[in-house]
Amino acid sequence: MEKGKVVTLEDRVPKIKQQRKQKANRRLIIYLSLFFILLFLIIYSQSPLSKVSGITVSGNLHVTDKEVITLSGVTEETSIWRVNEEKVAELIQQHKEIASSEVQRIFPNRVEIVVEEFKRIAYIYESGNYYPVMENGKMLSVLDEEDSLPDDAPLMLNWKNSEMVENFIVELIKLPESIIYSISEIHHTPTDIDPYHITMFMNDGYEVSATIRDFSEKMAAYPSIVEQLDPEVKGVINLEVGTFFKPYETGGEKEEETDESDG
Repeated sequence: MEKGKVVTLEDRVPKIKQQRKQKANRRLIIYLSLFFILLFLIIYSQSPLSKVSGITVSGNLHVTDKEVITLSGVTEETSIWRVNEEKVAELIQQHKEIASSEVQRIFPNRVEIVVEEFKRIAYIYESGNYYPVMENGKMLSVLDEEDSLPDDAPLMLNWKNSEMVENFIVELIKLPESIIYSISEIHHTPTDIDPYHITMFMNDGYEVSATIRDFSEKMAAYPSIVEQLDPEVKGVINLEVGTFFKPYETGGEKEEETDESDG
């Protein structure tokens, strides 16, 4: 019977030494790598390269880039490592027109800011000035003269009673955006019978006679009402009591009830 080969201690020693040497070399490589990475980070943090070289702002429509950057507190003297993304976002959201913001550091030295503004759902026109009203129901200060005339939301005219304005805005913000932005002008036209009466001119050419009370509930049916009408015949859609249509051509003598009529 053949006996197994016997490995002597003298044969094993070189292999053990070689294995230990390989392990030592791997440790050395790891330590050197960590050392140079740490050295690079120290040099980078102390060099001008670690300063913010650029800030980009997106998502803003009415709030300027400059306003957003100023609110952020980030400048070209700020170290990229000192930019606290959550804190900067909170600072930006202090602006009354900004609903949300997101801040991101981009290696090696850039900052990206994405904001979302509250939508403007109307502009109150008074004494030659325009006052924006946002979707959260808050009204902003008068637009600057250098701002272009507003065309991204309906105009509210002849609104002299602040309580009436507040009541109407509460109703307006309940409507879908598609209906809000289909309105061109909203006039407060009180009568002896109804101090809450309003007259609206729509972008599609129709005129709407309504009242502030239950306005959102009745106006929500506007798209289905228009679908039943001849698009070539314009006139007044009355939403005050029931729902009926008066064509302009007949001077209002002919009335056409729609399926949305309450009676």
